[in-house]
Amino acid sequence: TVRYTREAGVRQLERTIGRLARKVALKVARGEGDVFTITPDNLEEYLGHERFFHEMAREKLPPGVATGLAVTEMGGEVLFIEATLLPGSKGLTLTGQLGEVMQESVRAAHSYLWSHSNDLGIDCKDVFDKNGVHVHVPAGAIPKDGPSAGVAIVSALASLCSGRPVRNDTAMTGEITLSGLVFPVGGIKGKVLAARRAGMKRVVLPSRNRPDLKDIPEEALRDLEVVFVERVDELLPLTLVPAGEATTDKPATEAEPVTTSSEVGFEGGEARA
Repeated sequence: TVRYTREAGVRQLERTIGRLARKVALKVARGEGDVFTITPDNLEEYLGHERFFHEMAREKLPPGVATGLAVTEMGGEVLFIEATLLPGSKGLTLTGQLGEVMQESVRAAHSYLWSHSNDLGIDCKDVFDKNGVHVHVPAGAIPKDGPSAGVAIVSALASLCSGRPVRNDTAMTGEITLSGLVFPVGGIKGKVLAARRAGMKRVVLPSRNRPDLKDIPEEALRDLEVVFVERVDELLPLTLVPAGEATTDKPATEAEPVTTSSEVGFEGGEARA
């Protein structure tokens, strides 16, 4: 039922099973038969078209793209952060229905990289001096807000400046500050489960979220490396592909379909990064 229900609990699943039972009862009442077999192949006949659009987690990330994590009323989700340079322009362009807090996260990441270029060994200052930056978070139809995309945003911008891709097998969540600290965020259980569902091999979390792992089933963590960080200067060596190395080909585990941030997928709700 992954294509028809995606909530953390079972309420929608229960409703969906009820719909199936009513459809079968109607067929029996019409004299169309006494026994009906429902399979994945004929499920659409009973439930209609799929309610969620799916895609596989991206096998390769170009420079400027990072994999973040968010939570919605339906559970955890993978959230891609995309950044590109605008030669001849200045400042930041933000799209993707970003809320005020998320816009502030982009500005904080931009300012941190600009002011700490020498410390990080990434010449973002020169790049930002000469180019504007456009940050987009798909899908554009869905409002998004919250501070926890900060680590993904700063990784995407650092990737853009350095030309080094972000590791495609690594998802991340955490708030950042102008001084380079990584603050704890909420929704860790749903986010970690979403990363595993997407086939990620590693998740980067704020150090102060370590106690939240107790809420996650051991089997969900079995093939997933969880790394904790306290500062952005610890984060970037973990998330960026080393200079001169090719990005990993694909996640080691077989990824399940990932619900995209689509209008259908979120049922008009808001993604909280």
